[in-house]
Amino acid sequence: MSKPGDLLTLTDRGLYCAPADLYIDPWRPVDRALITHAHSDHARWGMGHYLAHRDSLPVLRLRLGQDISAEGVAYGESRLVNGVRISFHPAGHIIGSAQIRLEYRGEVWVVSGDYKTEGDGLSPAFVPVRCHTFITESTFGLPVYRWRPQAAVMGEINAWWAANAAEGRASLLAAYSLGKAQRILKHLDPVIGPIFTHGAIAQTHAALRAAGIELPPEQVVIAQGPDQHRKADFRQALILAPPGAIDSAWSRRLQPFSLGIASGWMRLRGARRRRAADRGFVLSDHADWDGLNDAIRATGAQRVLVTHGYTDLFARWLRSQGLEADVLQTRFEGDEDESS
Repeated sequence: MSKPGDLLTLTDRGLYCAPADLYIDPWRPVDRALITHAHSDHARWGMGHYLAHRDSLPVLRLRLGQDISAEGVAYGESRLVNGVRISFHPAGHIIGSAQIRLEYRGEVWVVSGDYKTEGDGLSPAFVPVRCHTFITESTFGLPVYRWRPQAAVMGEINAWWAANAAEGRASLLAAYSLGKAQRILKHLDPVIGPIFTHGAIAQTHAALRAAGIELPPEQVVIAQGPDQHRKADFRQALILAPPGAIDSAWSRRLQPFSLGIASGWMRLRGARRRRAADRGFVLSDHADWDGLNDAIRATGAQRVLVTHGYTDLFARWLRSQGLEADVLQTRFEGDEDESS
């Protein structure tokens, strides 16, 4: 909830900083946009100029067009715009994700974007930034959402893959093309068998590699044409695909396979059954309940504005802990709901 004199106010175009005359993750076209990360609910087409962490630029250009006006900055690099000092800080969400810090006349605000507090070994880990007002996501802002360590979950994924490979069955794993796919690829055991990706994921990986970001190798599934793969090529393989490709003509060409889904929503009883998956792996690029609370405490903020997720319940919880907390109604959704 915005108040008179706030450094950031909510408008019909998004979060607006009047002294600097710019927006953060706007959902309608504006002249100048600061972007926390390249997921489609935070980085949209039509802005006059984009400013983001430099590792977000390859995917921004892939998704929004190579000719966009975009500039990249390093973590901790500071820009002064009409008296507002702006800097980007690690959010730990995906490659290139950032919290955005704004300081004006002694007042400090931080916009979290999406974040997770467990290091993933791929993107820089989340760094708490001290501030007066913290704008936080709450995608998984309920106590039921508590994550197991990444190493344990990846151990489960590799064991599932190995068991399928021993039976000559492919392992098809649904993972979002930006963030989850790179994280899983980084920690797969290539000794088990070949690793394939859907074309949408391969495109993202190609853009990241072209910008100098290192990722383990994979093969791209060729599902049709003279060079198409045979079903036998997938019998010991793990295949990463976006959720939108599951139960499609593309996936049916890979049968027989065991279907796995990697998502924070797999924490809910029945989620795997509703999506007809053989295995559900609880793996999210968002902070869990403990991560959200730890991050907020570490900022030292006395005022917290809560966006997308379990906003009302989480804001109520924060108020019970002595913080000034309100819901900020934005159009962010969280990448857990993306289909690609």
